[in-house]
Amino acid sequence: MIETIKEVNGFLNNFIWGPGMLAIFLSVGIMYTVRTHFFQFRRWRLWVGMTIGEIFRNKDVRKSKDIHSISQFQSFCTALAATLGTGNITGVAAALITGGPGAIFWMWVSAFLGMMTIYAENVLGIRYRYRDKEGRWIGGAMVYIERGLGCKWLALLFALFCIFASLGMGNMTQANSIASGLKETFSIPPFYTGVAMMIIVALVLLGGIQRIGSVMEKVVPFVAFFYMAGGIIVIAYHWQAVPEVFQLICKEAFKLRAVGGGVLGYGLHKAMKTGISRGVFSNEAGLGSSVMAHAASDVELAAVQGMWGMVEVFIDTIVVCTVTAFVILTSGVYNAPLYLKNMAIGVENIDGTTLTGAAFATVIPSGDKFMALSIVLFAFATIVGWAYFGERTFAYVFGEKSAFFYKLLYIVMILPGCLIAPGLMWEIADTLNGFMALPNLTALFLLSTQVVHITKEYQREA
Repeated sequence: MIETIKEVNGFLNNFIWGPGMLAIFLSVGIMYTVRTHFFQFRRWRLWVGMTIGEIFRNKDVRKSKDIHSISQFQSFCTALAATLGTGNITGVAAALITGGPGAIFWMWVSAFLGMMTIYAENVLGIRYRYRDKEGRWIGGAMVYIERGLGCKWLALLFALFCIFASLGMGNMTQANSIASGLKETFSIPPFYTGVAMMIIVALVLLGGIQRIGSVMEKVVPFVAFFYMAGGIIVIAYHWQAVPEVFQLICKEAFKLRAVGGGVLGYGLHKAMKTGISRGVFSNEAGLGSSVMAHAASDVELAAVQGMWGMVEVFIDTIVVCTVTAFVILTSGVYNAPLYLKNMAIGVENIDGTTLTGAAFATVIPSGDKFMALSIVLFAFATIVGWAYFGERTFAYVFGEKSAFFYKLLYIVMILPGCLIAPGLMWEIADTLNGFMALPNLTALFLLSTQVVHITKEYQREA
């Protein structure tokens, strides 16, 4: 039975993260990029100014006056918390091992196109959200799928995928990363980690979206700056290698090499596939997951919240993932010939955590401890962010009164996540995570004219 499940899941996973679906991810990003006249490049001063710039100019962006909403900055931090996961660290290292330095170039490509995909998601999220009887915002990809497309069953399908992905990918696998890191580095028993995590997460979740937003606006900047500071220190120490690494990434992105007697062009294909898939996996543009957080914002203009989504992808992939890549490549621990040889003969390569830890250790004493703390912080932020996504989709399917039950379930699932290696759970959750894209990308394609119209109207008035 288990073997059958593995085979079916493997087939579905290869489909959803395969070349065909990745091409669709890129196609949607290209469509919005072209139809908005390259908005992410041409109007970069506008979207940077209306987001990051407003944090320093306008207090209303940081604190909401609406008791049923959270501020634009809090919604941004909550959404970013879910994307800033272990994929930004170990995922990038795995991409380098599997796809080579060229994978980073294609990760950048997917991110710049993904900026417009997530922009469209959030524009539609604000466009179709509505208030419930108590005045709270109800929004998300499932809402614009139902109200925009008039397709309830497709919206329910998206919600179900999101619920299972939140319990697996957003919760148990992240909790296991925390427990494993603390056990290996600080000898802390996973049971104690699980209990502590349950208490901390419960204190955050049971306070509702206002408390989640309040906590995330403090945690996310700290998490990002903590990791970025360590990464910049390593890169600065190896600064002479930076130009060479940048050239290597660009050159390897288009290199036609064969591996293990394979056809010429394997290197280019592998770099593209790995870079694009890891980029989508990291920033989640096209999956529709982060729309729930953005829809809870007190923003009035849909285009403005769309731009917050653009910054989310930019920071997650262009900034944080790039720092990880440069730390590994400038430190000298990356051994491309060994990885290629191992792939050719079918030998398992070094894992991403070990590789990244070794890179930090070239400059920072006890680099393994820095890595462990970074993973703990990133994974904790992901657990809290995904809790809200799962709660909103659970309430959408089973009613608002069921949200409390989901919170309890989510909190309880943390402990087994810490104690039991995810294994098949990780693989299934990864598949369900990807399958959220099917209904979401359908809606993004069919509702694109509305997004383009809203964008043009906003630019006329901006």
